[in-house]
Amino acid sequence: MPRRIDHVAIIVRNLEDALTFYRDTLGIVPTEIKEVPTEQVRIAFLPLGGPAGSQIELIEPAPANASLQKFLERRGEGLHHLCLEVEDIDGALQDLKDKGAAVLDQQPRVAAEGRAIFLHPKATNGVLLELLQK
Repeated sequence: MPRRIDHVAIIVRNLEDALTFYRDTLGIVPTEIKEVPTEQVRIAFLPLGGPAGSQIELIEPAPANASLQKFLERRGEGLHHLCLEVEDIDGALQDLKDKGAAVLDQQPRVAAEGRAIFLHPKATNGVLLELLQK
């Protein structure tokens, strides 16, 4: 099932403001800043631990992304989700469905770095969990 922690996602109101801390203060230079139109977000990927290391993912929702805007209004900036890399997203999804897990996606969605599904925080001890196949 999961192979490693791929990234920890932090939701922010303004990507440039957040980079002032992560890039300028901590020295973590983004490998990429990317628009993801299917998710209506801008994302900065901050690498840690070399080529096979994990990342911090800063997420800035577009004004049109109502669900992430509501998240920001309710909870403010901070941890949004934890992402685990899997080898086979279709197999992982079927396995989770067979086990009765509370998956939010009935089929994998296109993500910034591959295909992904999300599990409901009520089933994962309060953490939105993403499984990703790169």
